[in-house]
Amino acid sequence: MNEERLVRAVAKGDRAAFEELYRRTSPWLAVRLRRRCADEQVVAEVMQETYLAVWRAAGTFAGVAANGTAVGWLWTIAARRLVDAFRRRAHHAQPLPVAEAVAPAAEDEALARSLGDDVGDALRALAPELRQVLQAMVLDGLTVRETAVLLGVPEGTVKTRARRARIALREALT
Repeated sequence: MNEERLVRAVAKGDRAAFEELYRRTSPWLAVRLRRRCADEQVVAEVMQETYLAVWRAAGTFAGVAANGTAVGWLWTIAARRLVDAFRRRAHHAQPLPVAEAVAPAAEDEALARSLGDDVGDALRALAPELRQVLQAMVLDGLTVRETAVLLGVPEGTVKTRARRARIALREALT
């Protein structure tokens, strides 16, 4: 059974399907969250909130009818929960430690490979702060405000970096 069918079964209250969905998706989800936040407690809280939201809202999953995937839907929930965690900490003046990128994430490498040599090379040539903005806004589907909270920078900085990234990609590809 694929992840979409598992979500559909979860929507009907199937605990075994929920457990299977968790078993299949939690390892990569935790890795993606850790790449954005170094605080294990926050990652654990976001994971818990994410799967609770999945259990409660599985019936709202539109699936391929809305050009979505179960995994993409799950990541969207998790990314928004992480942004919420950043906001809570910012409100209480406790900045979250942002994970330091030591090696390219597997998702970044896969994206670069799947987009072809020219685009992949252009993405790899971007400065890390520009690549982070593109990843958050394009891959993760976050808004400018959510990206700003996630990266801990002002919204104007996010807009500037997104524009600089687009210009750099355009120049590299022409």
